[in-house]
Amino acid sequence: MSFSSLALSKPILRAIDTKGYTTPSAIQAQAIPAILSGKDVMAAAQTGTGKTAGFTLPMLQLLSKGQRAKANHVRALVLTPTRELAAQVAASVADYSSGLSLSSAVVFGGVKINPQMMKLRKGIDILIATPGRLLDLYNQNAIKFSQLEILVLDEADRMLDMGFIRDIKKIIALLPKQRQNLLFSATFSPEIRELAKGLVNQPVEISVNPENSTARTIEQVVIPTDKKVKPKLLSFLIEENNWQQVLVFTKTKHGANRLTRDLESQGINSAAIHGNKSQGARTKALANFKSGDIRVLVATDIAARGLDIDQLPQVVNFELPNVSEDYVHRIGRTGRAGATGHAISLVCADEHKQLQDIEYVIQQHIERKLEPGFEPINELPPSRDIRPLKKKKPKKPKQEKPEHKDGQRSAENARGHKPKGKNAKHVNYDKKTKVNTSKPKRAKKPKA
Repeated sequence: MSFSSLALSKPILRAIDTKGYTTPSAIQAQAIPAILSGKDVMAAAQTGTGKTAGFTLPMLQLLSKGQRAKANHVRALVLTPTRELAAQVAASVADYSSGLSLSSAVVFGGVKINPQMMKLRKGIDILIATPGRLLDLYNQNAIKFSQLEILVLDEADRMLDMGFIRDIKKIIALLPKQRQNLLFSATFSPEIRELAKGLVNQPVEISVNPENSTARTIEQVVIPTDKKVKPKLLSFLIEENNWQQVLVFTKTKHGANRLTRDLESQGINSAAIHGNKSQGARTKALANFKSGDIRVLVATDIAARGLDIDQLPQVVNFELPNVSEDYVHRIGRTGRAGATGHAISLVCADEHKQLQDIEYVIQQHIERKLEPGFEPINELPPSRDIRPLKKKKPKKPKQEKPEHKDGQRSAENARGHKPKGKNAKHVNYDKKTKVNTSKPKRAKKPKA
């Protein structure tokens, strides 16, 4: 199959050819025809499968046939969870629409709002936005939605994880009911399906990968080591293997800063991106990393979400993530679009449980490889059994035992057996029915 068989216009096909793509990916081959037919779509695909082009190409085709956006109006809205992903989607839209007379813009927090308001004055055909900044613009009467035709939720699972559910619901309430809805997510979790109920209408469901699977083109390795020697081990691996471009993940912002300083002290050009960095600093660090001015980019999970770096060869988990599913998203930065990639995890004794959980989630044993001179004091325990667990039958709720009017249980049913003790009265107790079958004693006749 080729892109020309998907009924895309010539200007779009030329833009695809300029990017060097010839064959659509699995998600593109299924999503593009469904979107062009005007149907709502729910698509599940892991990162690096070409899902951005999967909704961008048909969206451009549909919009190119309509009227231009009026002042302060938008015709298509793409919501993303992070600034980096918003910028990346905006770049893709600009590339693929180069031969079309369509306007596009990107808005997100962390930068001044006035320039963004100025962009919206003439009207925008395609707006890529983060939820918070979009609501800020709406509250300042800088944007209107009555002309909206298409809504895209990109990486909807991450938006829910980051607590954007309220903002998303507020935005949906502002939009016209007659519109096309496209929802893209890594998985179809129960939370995603609950969100979809109030969003999509009789959607076409597309799923090209099993949940939490990793790309086959990624070679995964675990190097057991001790926590204290991790910085030294990372420096050794970079120099020994002559890595020129490596993305490193840490759990915390302070950890990212500390590791960057350690690498710089070893003469390895590095930069960190995380939530405490300004948008300008994050954009500059990413640009320098892509251009090769720095060899190592140290990132936290949220900051790295949506990073799209062509032919990124190496990803290193300096620390394993607390959430096992984040491992899939981390290593998905490499091995994109069919290219080969390497993912290395430096694992210390404190992370044994996290490693076992990750292997269970991805249903795969990760190869262990000892690095001479950096062997750990304590060996890694054997891998957890990764066979799927059987669903346990729900326990029947316990029936409450009868109580006296004053709230005190009777002696014969308090523990389900005969009462004991010096003051306990003898009763005939039926074990099956748990009922006192003793006949009441006759009252004594008063003495004359």
